[in-house]
Amino acid sequence: MMFPSTFNSELRLAPFLPRTVVSPRTVGLIRRLLKVIGRTPPRGGETVNVNADVSVRVFRPKSTHQPAPALLWIHGGGYLIGNAAMGDRLCRHVATHLGVMAVSVEYRLAPDYPFPTPLEDCYKALRWLAEQSEIDPSRIAIGGESAGGGLAASLALLAKERGAIRPVLQVLSYPMLDDRTTARQDLDESRLRMWNQNSNRLGWRSYLGAVADVDVSPLASPARYKDLSGLPPAWIGVGTNDLFYDENIAYTTRLRDAGVTCTLHQVPGAYHGFDLVERKTPIARAFLQSQMTALDAALTNEGPTST
Repeated sequence: MMFPSTFNSELRLAPFLPRTVVSPRTVGLIRRLLKVIGRTPPRGGETVNVNADVSVRVFRPKSTHQPAPALLWIHGGGYLIGNAAMGDRLCRHVATHLGVMAVSVEYRLAPDYPFPTPLEDCYKALRWLAEQSEIDPSRIAIGGESAGGGLAASLALLAKERGAIRPVLQVLSYPMLDDRTTARQDLDESRLRMWNQNSNRLGWRSYLGAVADVDVSPLASPARYKDLSGLPPAWIGVGTNDLFYDENIAYTTRLRDAGVTCTLHQVPGAYHGFDLVERKTPIARAFLQSQMTALDAALTNEGPTST
């Protein structure tokens, strides 16, 4: 598939943004800065320890009927940077506008903790959430952006395999799904912003470790998973100038072919993370509204709410 030749006219910062911000030279500094930010208590929420290694930032609605539905959100960062605080804005928004509990998980990062540790950390957070007396375990959605979207897709697969929890929706914002994208030579990187092939190779190498291609677990790279049937419905959103565009379209097609309901929200001319960098633009607001509509239908069945 080909990318369009220009950026969306609403994304005025796009021509001036770097093709990537994550590299071997910058990753250490980014991790240190985000670690400082991550220590800030969540405004309007609280931090709860799941166990000695995993914590969650919890945002509760002001009023709701219990047991209530919930969202487990997983932050992005290429599997090697980021923290749960990155999900604060979205989780507050979900709690406020949908009246459901929203939780962002602090999982351990590669390369110090490669697969399967980050995925297992997210599963522990999901189990913790399902066990809370105030939560209806039959109405839990999971989601994330970028690598967090990849982890959410993996978490849906892991939950299917283990059978203890059945999420009602997976919300995948430009998810990082396929390590094989790192081998592609046909991409025009001049149209990429914020995350390119160099950062993608670094992220996957950090997450997978020294694993031969034939030994890559499909739970680490969901695009490799053969049988996608029986998964919860999905919402997938991606810009056409995103490195993950093709793998996201392919995963959407495979989900639908497997009988899984999948809503695809494509944003012409949008780059990776556009909704976070230029969140006040109309297309970023529409992206969020599409997520909210999908969550509202799956969790509350009361119809879409305004943002």
